[in-house]
Amino acid sequence: MEKLGFYLLLIATLLGYTTAARATSPAPTDFIKASCKTTLHPPLCVRCLSTYAHTIQGSDHRLAKAAVTVSLNEAKSAAAFIYKLARLSGIKPREHQAVRDCVSTMTNSVSSLSQSVQELERMARVKGQDFEWHMSNVETWVGSALTNQNICSRGFTMNGHVKDVVTKRMVYVSQVTSNALALVNRFAVRHRKGIHKP
Repeated sequence: MEKLGFYLLLIATLLGYTTAARATSPAPTDFIKASCKTTLHPPLCVRCLSTYAHTIQGSDHRLAKAAVTVSLNEAKSAAAFIYKLARLSGIKPREHQAVRDCVSTMTNSVSSLSQSVQELERMARVKGQDFEWHMSNVETWVGSALTNQNICSRGFTMNGHVKDVVTKRMVYVSQVTSNALALVNRFAVRHRKGIHKP
């Protein structure tokens, strides 16, 4: 009987410890929320990256890669939307030219973000000066993608429905890319300080 009481006490203690451990261990999204505070649009950042929480697992590298991947997907979607818009009839000549210019800048943006994702994949295997070279490429390309997105938004000088729908779409994409750039820069800084998690 005493042995049974001892085992029951042991099981209760272990269950209590497990529950306490669960309560004190950080949720997978806590790291994302803390990291997103360094961006210009934290709520959007958390919303976009929360689905990647179990993949990121507190890794600055995986967080940066997920952020750039989200930006790439949004840029591709926006580019496809604008391409369809360029093929519509009934758009005023100046608006049509602005849409065509936007197609060009968004093609460049998608290309830059694609290169950035590929470079971030390679960075899992590099360090030292090689890391700095790859990191510089990523920062440059994500920055270039953001510039192209902003150029697209500013290309519409005439007010109207076309300007409104494109601007609304591009503001969202630019915010997502701005967040990605902030997290890429955060990854670079933390890596140089040696406080990142691979």
